[in-house]
Amino acid sequence: MFEIKHTLCPSCSVGCGINVILDNEEIVGTFPYKRHPVNEGKNCLNGRLSAENVTDRHPFDLKALNDAVNKLKSGSNEKTTVIFSGNNSNEDLEAIKSLCESNGFNILAYADNLKGFDSVASYEDIENASNIFVIGNILYENPLVGRRIVRAKNNGAKIYVNDNLENTPTSNIADEFTSVSVKEFIENNNIDEESVIIFNKVDSFEDLNLIESTNSNLLPVYSKSNTKGALNLVEAMSKEDAIELLNNTEILLIFNDDTVNEIDFDFKSISQIVVFSPSENDTTEIADIVIPVKSWLEYDGSFTNCEGLTQKFSSLCESDYMSITDIIEKINEGLE
Repeated sequence: MFEIKHTLCPSCSVGCGINVILDNEEIVGTFPYKRHPVNEGKNCLNGRLSAENVTDRHPFDLKALNDAVNKLKSGSNEKTTVIFSGNNSNEDLEAIKSLCESNGFNILAYADNLKGFDSVASYEDIENASNIFVIGNILYENPLVGRRIVRAKNNGAKIYVNDNLENTPTSNIADEFTSVSVKEFIENNNIDEESVIIFNKVDSFEDLNLIESTNSNLLPVYSKSNTKGALNLVEAMSKEDAIELLNNTEILLIFNDDTVNEIDFDFKSISQIVVFSPSENDTTEIADIVIPVKSWLEYDGSFTNCEGLTQKFSSLCESDYMSITDIIEKINEGLE
């Protein structure tokens, strides 16, 4: 029997809704959630393909989990690092943070060299802005935020774009386009408190302080669905600090993240890598221990999108796998 169920897209931090089509509990497709307030019936290609990213997993192996716990017991807590990824729900992140704090593990929160901000612009702020300054190819990489920029332009806003790529969807709607450093872009423009700066990348971590010093409305658009939620709990690291921490790591725990494709580092130099993942990826390929877990389609939780809106999602189908929160309970029991 066919069913249609609502959930959230996990593909980036915009926070779009999607509908998932199930045939007797098997996921067979997706289509846009027409009444969702964020995307208003639109989904980008990544959103439409999001359910396909949950691949077949190996059966859950309690021995693998016990092996991981034994590695943690025999290792140094000071040399154990946990990746704090925005791919996880708020509830899972709370559990991961508690695990780290209880055992003295290091937390590595890396967000593409971006950080969290206490106050951010809303999507409504974008549409009502007179001047919008864009860093990166937002219309291509985050099209449902890009849609708000287009609406603002149609309302008379001036769009200033800075990117190292020309002839992109974002550069093509710009009133002024430059390809300079972020520092030059900020310093060369008259950005006031009424302006909105939207960005999904910077040249360096220090650029974030410069952007913040403009006192304008800021909207960092992260590549993961719950990075905003993660950075509400812990501070982000620069790429340099993340690499320094990895250089001093002997045991690395990775919860639902393809870390090897995000940080340019020789992960083979780490003695033990334990990955908890709902799908196979390049990081599971280099892991010493892989423990399959539920995907976001198989448990209840919440994501906080880049504008700070926290939305709940519910399990759409049954699963024999354990959630990350349940896995951490088992780890805590084994470490007692």
